[in-house]
Amino acid sequence: MQEKDIAFLDSLIRRVPDFPKKGILFYDISTLLKDAKGFSLAIDLIAEKLVENINLDKITKFLSIESRGFIFGAALAYRFKKGLVIVRKEGKLPAETISYSYGLEYGVATVEMHVDAIENGDILVIVDDLLATGGTALATLKLAEDLGGQVLACAFLIELEKLGGRKKLEEKGVKIISVLKY
Repeated sequence: MQEKDIAFLDSLIRRVPDFPKKGILFYDISTLLKDAKGFSLAIDLIAEKLVENINLDKITKFLSIESRGFIFGAALAYRFKKGLVIVRKEGKLPAETISYSYGLEYGVATVEMHVDAIENGDILVIVDDLLATGGTALATLKLAEDLGGQVLACAFLIELEKLGGRKKLEEKGVKIISVLKY
């Protein structure tokens, strides 16, 4: 991974102050996603960091978190020929689910996945676009473990270092992969 690649990706991300509420700086990746070179590079860099940091032969599935995590999780699952599990907001899945509620940096949320999405012994990577406080990833980790899975790593395009999500996940024994750090 080269500095020019990081600078290029950074240049494609729109900053939106005071969204979704006053005091929050939102990193809008839609401007990166619409750029073919930028989107491809983002997937390539996340994949490169995964290859460097974990044994992908052990991984059985990628867990992608609604909604922007679906984009990256699907691309990575395809690239590495692994299964894909979607983790959704409450009330969005049609079959029997398991759920977990947690605090966000700006509120409370609940995530769910189907009870049959993970098999006992699955080795997993959680994927989302951004790591902030770690609440969503920790909730997803809890769901995965409750269903008998083991999360080996979490992969993010962006990490907001000052919000401490990395430390919380590493305390659970999870390796953190991130490309852009703010």
